[in-house]
Amino acid sequence: MGSLIQAAVGTVSCDTVFINARVFCPFTGEWEEDARFGVKDGCIAGFGNYSAGETIDLRGKRVIPGLVDAHVHIESSLLTPAEYARAVIPHGTTTVFADPHEIANVAGIEGLRYMLRQRAALPLDIRLMLPSCVPATPLDRGGAVLSCRDLAAFTDEEGVLGIGEVMNVPGVLAEDDDLLCKIGLSTVVDGHAPLLSGEALCAYIAAGIQSEHECTGAQEAAEKLRRGMYLMLREGSTEKNLSALAAVVTPATAPRCSFATDDRHADMLAEDGHIDDCIRRAVATGIEPETAYRMATLSAAERFGLNDRGALSPGRRADFCVLDDNGPCTVTDTYIQGVRWIDPGYRRPDVLHVPFSCAPLTKEAIAIRGSGTARVVGLVPGQILTRTRAEYVDGASVPDPSRDLLKLVVCDRYRSAGCGVGIVKGFGIRDGAIAASVAHDSHNLIAVGSDDDSIIRAAEMVIASDGGMAAVSGNTSAFLPLECGGLMSSLPYDEVAESLRSLEACIHSAGCIANPFMYLSFCALTVIPEIRVTERGVFDVGAFADVPLFSSRVE
Repeated sequence: MGSLIQAAVGTVSCDTVFINARVFCPFTGEWEEDARFGVKDGCIAGFGNYSAGETIDLRGKRVIPGLVDAHVHIESSLLTPAEYARAVIPHGTTTVFADPHEIANVAGIEGLRYMLRQRAALPLDIRLMLPSCVPATPLDRGGAVLSCRDLAAFTDEEGVLGIGEVMNVPGVLAEDDDLLCKIGLSTVVDGHAPLLSGEALCAYIAAGIQSEHECTGAQEAAEKLRRGMYLMLREGSTEKNLSALAAVVTPATAPRCSFATDDRHADMLAEDGHIDDCIRRAVATGIEPETAYRMATLSAAERFGLNDRGALSPGRRADFCVLDDNGPCTVTDTYIQGVRWIDPGYRRPDVLHVPFSCAPLTKEAIAIRGSGTARVVGLVPGQILTRTRAEYVDGASVPDPSRDLLKLVVCDRYRSAGCGVGIVKGFGIRDGAIAASVAHDSHNLIAVGSDDDSIIRAAEMVIASDGGMAAVSGNTSAFLPLECGGLMSSLPYDEVAESLRSLEACIHSAGCIANPFMYLSFCALTVIPEIRVTERGVFDVGAFADVPLFSSRVE
């Protein structure tokens, strides 16, 4: 601290001085022209006529603070933390708030320790939010159960900031002792309460939960802002909510609003970007660029109480990115603690291996017996919400590609405890199947397809490799191994992105929708309305209970 103060007053030299910059100030929304600022020991010393051993001329380029992702699951990128960092830092991201509940649901405490070890050596500052709901609900059975006592052991670990999204809304409202204990472990607690409103929302907030990233409409978002929540505008591979929420962003609400990617596959990171992409999309909706820059920097930092970043200001970390002149946010260089980031290249990461214990699929095990009006999972384009559809079916005729009524199978991967079978509409697969070991949040084996043979073939590929993503269509197939917990690949991020493209290409010719694996991964998530399928069978989120596939049945 002493050397920083001395550098600020000019009695010692800075490490680096940056000149000829147009610096954005998120406190006022203004640009400081021809700015000259010094960096000492990784922090901004100040603005003025400083000297240093190195001077960097930014030649009039725009400079904004390092970008911040307010809510993300790194595992959902399918990348290990080191490769995730390589993928997002070039896009200006310097800090992410990550909830590792995916790997925690698979591997419990060992999963948390793995993520803490991985973050320690990275230039990207990954702040972990301890997963509050492992499993997501008391009915779910994944690979682990984490109690309040388990989480308490991690609260003082370097890199741990708060409590991750509280998904068990019924548990909060019922004042579940262990869940309330978890909420009480930190003053920073993230929420997850899609469509919650009225008195129930008030009770949820009163429990100490502060933020929401699951809003899908402006009315819902406005109510949650009025009740004091922080709002995260989300734009993931399938959760495309940003444009619908843009109307609630005003100069008054912007300090309470930030961006989140939540679940964004490696191919979207490679092709579209990260928080820089959120900024561009926000500006396209009519949000002023300066407002979007604030949301992506200072607003996110302040939500989490990190007053050492979010702005180029004396005493704060010298995390910033340089923009070119084309459009609102095209990043040319990223600086972390005053040093220009240079890609170190790929290094094979350590992985956390979790063996599969999944019984081989058979036609008998995934058969649908009987006929009647079935509860069908209806996909909603651009959302992870689903709709409950009533369709009359003969079980022996499902899958029925002519009606886009496909068989959805979820099999226990931890205890060989069998499979749940349902019906889904919206994938559009005419000939083939996809299967994966990524199925939020328990991450059992999940598959969907146009015929039993294809479903079994795709599932066998995943089981044989202890995790991965598989696509089959006719005589063609594609596969991406996910060696790390069945969730993350050890490959370089660009190869993972290319593998995802190959998977989609394999099944696209069979009529399948875009981003099918991300949609598939959420078909088992029991904390998002309206209807899901688990290894137990069909689950009604509104009733918070397992229900029969047929609402009315003819034997």
